[in-house]
Amino acid sequence: MIFSMTAYARKEVKGDWGTAIWEIRSVNQRYLETYFRMPEQFRALEPVLRERFRKRLARGKVECALRFEANPAAKGELTINETLAKQVVDAANQIMTITGESSRLNPFQVMQWPGVMETPEQDMDAINTTLLKAFDEALSEFIEARGREGENMKALTDQRLEAITSEVTKVRARMPEILEWQRERLLGKFEDAKVDLDPTRVEQELILLAQKSDVAEELDRLDSHVKEATNILKKGGAVGRRLDFMMQEFNRESNTLASKSISTDITASGVELKVLIEQMREQIQNIE
Repeated sequence: MIFSMTAYARKEVKGDWGTAIWEIRSVNQRYLETYFRMPEQFRALEPVLRERFRKRLARGKVECALRFEANPAAKGELTINETLAKQVVDAANQIMTITGESSRLNPFQVMQWPGVMETPEQDMDAINTTLLKAFDEALSEFIEARGREGENMKALTDQRLEAITSEVTKVRARMPEILEWQRERLLGKFEDAKVDLDPTRVEQELILLAQKSDVAEELDRLDSHVKEATNILKKGGAVGRRLDFMMQEFNRESNTLASKSISTDITASGVELKVLIEQMREQIQNIE
């Protein structure tokens, strides 16, 4: 299967601890680059997530975000650390005795002392396990989205390859007629100029001119490139770089074909080939 480097996936998961939402999006990039945005308490997950991306993706700029909303009720009932509270009260009373001040101790001030009021610690290991499971599901959906988009790109590229084959076939069929037209045109110029040339020399010039304008080799190479690109697409996987190289080869042959053009038909086909190749290149830039 062919995979696009452009995709998006979202996964929401809920538990007694609260709600978490994973979002993964990516765009084309020469190599694999991963970026993370998540609450600080989950930063320890980043190396694990990066490794999971590395195992399943080859290219693309990937942004992964985690939004976490804790459930206040999940923290449980408040409990009082009575030992610490008594120590705070005793210390406050001693201070008032030393300073000679006598006032009623405010209980809310005692409650605000660090550690006096306690809440049960959440089980972070259990939360992390749940979040990683949701991440794997989001990553699978993300890769499926890349696959669907990649198949669309493959279909469009196949269409362009078929169009290139049609142009090559058209040019090849027209070449004998064009070469004959070129021969008659050159002989007509000789006659109009009333130039008396040695028939052998004329034939040599015609052969030389035909060789210069012969595009059979370029057409054969274009056919070969079409077959190779088709095989690469059938093979699937991370083939974007190989296809990008093939586009360079296609461009080289189309440029040579255009430079040898001796007919408006060949020129038109050369322009059409360039358009088709550029359309393929735009699609292939987004293939993994």
